Amino acid sequence: MKILCIGHASYDITIPYDGFPTENTKNRVENKIECGGGPASNAAYLLGKWGMDTTFVGVLGDDLYARRITDEFNSVGVNTNYIEYDKENETTLSFIIVNKHNGSRTVLAHRSADMVLKTKCELKADVILVDGQELKASLEAIENNPNAISILDAGSLKEANIELGKRVNYLVCSKRFAEEVTNIKVDFNNPESIRNIYTIMRKEFNNHIIITLESKGCLYMKDNNIKLMPSINVTAVDTTGAGDLFHGAFTYCIAMGYDLEKALKISNITGALSVTRMGGRNSVFPLEEVMRIYEKNI
Repeated sequence: MKILCIGHASYDITIPYDGFPTENTKNRVENKIECGGGPASNAAYLLGKWGMDTTFVGVLGDDLYARRITDEFNSVGVNTNYIEYDKENETTLSFIIVNKHNGSRTVLAHRSADMVLKTKCELKADVILVDGQELKASLEAIENNPNAISILDAGSLKEANIELGKRVNYLVCSKRFAEEVTNIKVDFNNPESIRNIYTIMRKEFNNHIIITLESKGCLYMKDNNIKLMPSINVTAVDTTGAGDLFHGAFTYCIAMGYDLEKALKISNITGALSVTRMGGRNSVFPLEEVMRIYEKNI
């Protein structure tokens, strides 16, 4: 199965901090972690590490950070021949402060508005994962591969995600996206709120809708019933990239032909394990370990 990941790539500089910095102070830190990041980029890295025939399509600057990201991809066998290197702009940088008490992270990211993929995407693929960053290329890939299974990682409400959400087979979105689209808060004490969210989203998108809930797992629909697939219990060290790796694992499972519930269970485990390590790329556990935990938790 040929997998195509299209979208955002960044270089992440993660700083573990004891709590959160106080405004107008200077602070010395003991450690920092550097690696590639970005939704489609992290997913592609996972897929490569798990042995899938994966190509990443996106834009980087022509700089040191771009070379580091490309080297990471190459180290796990991801095809980097279709990455564009923009000589006019720098690679997207994300500065991430991780609270060492609870693993929560605050991200400051910079990306030039002029950094857009210019080459027409005519690649063939069996499975396509997009994150809404490169709308034109994503639509071209879906149109050029009418028999491919398409997946959208919709993290936030933006026009590209609304348009792509109507074109893909699987809309795998964050709780934030679902709440912003429907103007309804997910309230587990009021199941009617969840039913109303799904009613509105099914009318809007008419495809398979999965709503990720961070540590709680994810919501999905089977046999016209809305269900919760719980996650596993872990102690969070850094939540950066957990959603990206959930989507990468989900893409793997769909490519392997797993049924939806098995795919979601494996994806939950992958995302949960990732928060026990610092840094997005460092948080990709070996496939064998994920599957061992899956078998234990069936």
